Formats: sequence, C-alpha cells, structure tokens
Amino acid sequence: MATSQPHEAGQSRSLTDKFYFAAWRWHFYAALYVVPFFLVLATTGLMMMFITQFDGRDGETIQITQGETVLNLEQQSAAALAAQPGTLTEWIGPKAPDLATVFRIKTDDGQRLVALNQYTGDVLEIWDRRAGWYDFADNLHSDLLIGTIGDRLIEIAAGLGLVLVLTGLYLWWPRGNAMAAFVPDLRARGRALWKSLHAVTGFWISVLLVIFLISGMSWTGIWGGKMMQAWSTFPAAKWDNVPLSDSIHADMNHGATNDVPWALEQTPMPASGSEAGITGIPEGTAVNIHSLVILGRMLGMDGRFRVAYPGGEGGVWTINRDSMSSDSDDPFVDRTIHVDQYTGKILADVKYDDYSWAGKAMAVGIPFHMGLMGTWNFILNVVFCLSVIFVSISGVVMWVRRRPSGAGRLAAPPLPADLPFWKGAVLIGLFTAMAFPLVGLTLLVVLAFDLLILSNIPAMKRAFS
Repeated sequence: MATSQPHEAGQSRSLTDKFYFAAWRWHFYAALYVVPFFLVLATTGLMMMFITQFDGRDGETIQITQGETVLNLEQQSAAALAAQPGTLTEWIGPKAPDLATVFRIKTDDGQRLVALNQYTGDVLEIWDRRAGWYDFADNLHSDLLIGTIGDRLIEIAAGLGLVLVLTGLYLWWPRGNAMAAFVPDLRARGRALWKSLHAVTGFWISVLLVIFLISGMSWTGIWGGKMMQAWSTFPAAKWDNVPLSDSIHADMNHGATNDVPWALEQTPMPASGSEAGITGIPEGTAVNIHSLVILGRMLGMDGRFRVAYPGGEGGVWTINRDSMSSDSDDPFVDRTIHVDQYTGKILADVKYDDYSWAGKAMAVGIPFHMGLMGTWNFILNVVFCLSVIFVSISGVVMWVRRRPSGAGRLAAPPLPADLPFWKGAVLIGLFTAMAFPLVGLTLLVVLAFDLLILSNIPAMKRAFS
C-alpha cells in the first residue's frame, strides 16, 4: 500500500519527488477501498476453483461403473423424470464413459439436477441447481449478495484496482539496487521486510492482476453490460435471415451464474417455425433429444457437451460446448448450435472464430479467470489468489506499522504542496470517466475531496493526514 518517503517532511522536494508522493497518496486511497474487496474476491475465487476441481458444479465428477450398453435417451429421460417430476430443460453429457449423465429439470421450486447411470438408469443424486457452496461463493464474488449495488461496488473496486497496479508499479520502479526490485530482501527486518515482500510480490502478479480485473469487469453492469459487451456482442445479422425471437441468449442463464458465452448474451435467439436454416437432422427423422445428441456428435462435439430443450412454441434446441461451463479445457473449440424444434434444421452455428476480438478475448479470459483451462491454470490461479491475499494483508500491516502509535488519524501519505500537475490529474480522471464511467467518477470525487475539502478544512486535514 505504501513505501518509504524519499525525503523527510519539511525538506524541499523535486518535481519527481512530488510525483512520487502523489502516486503514493493515490495508491494509499485506492487501497483503502480496494483491499476488502480483493480479500473477498480472492477468497471466494479459491473456494470456487477448489469446488470445481474436486467436486464439480453440475455433477461432472460423479463416478459410475461403466456398463456394456448405454440406455437410449428416451429411457434415461423417463428415469430422470420418474425420480424428479417436472419439465426437462437440459441434457448434460459425461466427459468420460465412467462419469454420470446429468439432466436439468424445471420444477415449481426451481431448477434441479438429476445424475443417473446411463447404463442402468439408476438415479445417483438429485440436488438444487445453483444452491450449493459454489453458488454461495459465486454470488458473493459477483455482487456481495446484495444485487445491483454490490455489482456496482465491485466494478468500482476493479477499476480502482487498475489504479492500484499503475501507481504500485511507479512506486516499485527501481531507483537504486535493481535486483532488490525483483527478489525480496529477506535480510531486512520490520517494516522494510514487509515493504520488500509487498512490492516484489505485487510486481510479479501485476500483469495477471490486470487480466483478472479487466475480465472480471466485463461481467459488471455498467462497463461490461452497457459498454464493452454491448459493443462487442455477436451481431444478429449473422443469423442469415433466420427468424428471431423476442428472447436474448442471456435468458438461458439461471441465477447469478452465466451459462451462455459472453459474446452471445445480448444477441436475440433464433426462432423455430419456418423453413429457414440448413440441413441438420435428416428429413423424416424425429426431432428429439436422441437425434439432437447424435447431431451434436456428428458435428464434432466429443466428450462433454449440453443440449437445452426448446422453451415454448418458438423455442429452439441448443447444442452447446462451453469451456466456461467446464465442458472442456479448450476455449478455442467452444461452439453454440441452434436447431429448429420442428424441422430439425440448423438455424445458427457459432464458433470461436465467429466472435469479435473482444468476444474472443472473453472466451479465453473467462475460463482462464475461473481456472478451467487445465491443471496448470488451476495451480497458477491458486498461487495468484494467495498472492493477492498476501499483498492485501501486507499493505495493511505496512500502514499499521507506519501509523504513529495511538494516532487518532488516518496517517495517509502527505499531499505535496504546490502540486504543479493537478490539472493533468483532472484530465486523466475525465478520460477515465469516459472509458470506465464508475471508476472515473470515483476518481474525480476523490480528487475534488482531496483538493477542495482536505486542503481547506483544517480539522479534516488533520484527520486524514
């Protein structure tokens, strides 16, 4: 959060020193807001990754004894509905022959998942979808369990996190012993040791932290939903004159968890009931879950993929493989296929290559963010989350050790007198407000508070000094 002062208070400072103190002060203020959020996000991120890795979210790790012959899907569906009455909404195929098949069923009490042995029809487990520890951590990670307000608070924290990284890198920049900037000085003691560990760890995770912050912000309501996603969504014009539904892909999501690719969420769904599309299921073949799964495999859907049932008279069958949903660890093979429920014709077939540059970045960034791209990704993210927790806690420790004993004030880094570039800071804040609205507005408010209130009200200046 802070580093040592290059000059004692009261001594004249060069322009470089004044800039250093300004960067330190912004670093400190950003950290005051960001650190609690970083601790929550890193902790819940760890929870979700470990649950996904070892327990799964949608029954993808439930083991079965492999038999000789798989029951047909009508028999499997009947067994699932007998155990859990309701409306079938999704079939989730297993990654391997010794793993269970899962059906998602809509009931009056919400979505339920049924895992069964596809060789015997035995139901192994039934549970509420999006109601376990993973989902608690995910909801806390997404909006702090308080909805839209929580989403906005996290968006501000992510944006200020970028400020924290930039100012931290400026404070870290080698000004003497270059090696000490890359390797912590374990011979140091007290606050100097904490400072060295904090700065070096922060440097090594800085690039990853920026990637995580930006990919996370892309899910937020203002910068993500109103700007980035709206500009980068898959264009409906690419459906090749296929009839469109009033629903959008985001309607397929359930709760806080997103189930469809980021680039498709705001694109309208195609609609069934016309002669549009290209040949998918051969004419004369029944259009049902059995023929849809066969079509998926014919189109290259190996291993685990999903088939969503049509919702209503104009709804479509959707065949989907998405690394964000743990279907595979390779985002470059993600694919979404919509099929007319009456004719069996393919209305849309969207692959990774069809996305915009932002959609491609998010298709890779989201599973990477979630640690779903293989064991290497899981280990890297675990180390990263632990490092974020350490950097956050070490920053607090440095502040406590620097703060005068018994002081009834914040003990923020001092504001340089006669700061010659405050107008430039305002300009930066305005540009930031255009790129990241909530963050830019926050920066401008803090800057106005610092320059107009703290500098002119002695009591406030003492409290925050």
